[in-house]
Amino acid sequence: MSSLVRAAALTNYSEVARAAGLDPVRMLLDAGLSPGVLREPDLMIPVERVGRLLQASATMSGNESFGLCMAESRLLSNLGAVGLLIRDQATLRDSLRMLMRYQALLNGALSLAVEECGELVIIREAVIAGSAHQPTRQRVELALGVMVRLIRQLLKPDWEPRRVCFEHPAPRDLGTHQRFFGPCVEFDYDFNCIICAKADLDARNPSADPAMARYAQQLIDASVMSQHATMLEDVRRIVLLLLPSGRCSIEQVADHLGVVCRTVQRRLAEEGQSFSSIVNDIRTELAARHVIESDRSLTEVATLLGFSAPSGFSRWYHAQFGCSPKESRSTRGTVRRKTTA
Repeated sequence: MSSLVRAAALTNYSEVARAAGLDPVRMLLDAGLSPGVLREPDLMIPVERVGRLLQASATMSGNESFGLCMAESRLLSNLGAVGLLIRDQATLRDSLRMLMRYQALLNGALSLAVEECGELVIIREAVIAGSAHQPTRQRVELALGVMVRLIRQLLKPDWEPRRVCFEHPAPRDLGTHQRFFGPCVEFDYDFNCIICAKADLDARNPSADPAMARYAQQLIDASVMSQHATMLEDVRRIVLLLLPSGRCSIEQVADHLGVVCRTVQRRLAEEGQSFSSIVNDIRTELAARHVIESDRSLTEVATLLGFSAPSGFSRWYHAQFGCSPKESRSTRGTVRRKTTA
């Protein structure tokens, strides 16, 4: 079953598509989406179709920053009741805590984590590629762009992060990224993240309205009762975040969820899954992305997939794909040479 995302994720799609010379209606239909979804922001639609739409739009328009362009006009109100809730929290820290708590209501394939390192804070975002193994550049850049836009609305319009880092390679033209984020944008990083000062998280929000926050909380709680995220979706998001740390155990995942291991095992079994199968599925997604689509060293890829040694990664890869990672890289190089010949 495909993960779902609110149709509001496509806010401003038509305007960006037309500016790039595309027919938005035709692009939506080709991606398997009804043009009517643009008028129904609370409708939940398949993430994979949204990813297909963004990737096709970037390719056909020649605009490598298509997803980021969509983020440029994003507002807190585009998040619906969750946007109301985070807008009226006392600090940015509280707003991010609420966003993490209700992330599944907005996008079932996006993971969000906040890590404090001394005087700096790392806001990590990771996306699940899905069964189609689509490139994730556009979805990632849209997600990080939206996060920066939201922080600017909560702090000040000219706020700039210390650094913005992406897993994927740099585009040919960095103009859009530097205009949007500022000069400190990095690519080919270990994970996708926004780095800011710890003081930003604790700045008081003078416009916070506790009464409005309570009202938004009631709206969201009613929604959660009717569309509660499954344990499978929760576990997939946490596994995606923990794999590169080498600490991706069922005990760690259960701790993140605030339950005991037996509860995770039982709930997954009810959905016909096991923890090991989920880890294996996500490793397969990441391996296809990093081995075939990137130029990272295979030692680095092994670490990102949670293997303690490259040899273990190689054995696992051969069992999954029927060849070694080096052979996959070699085949990719042959295909590229034929394409450019």
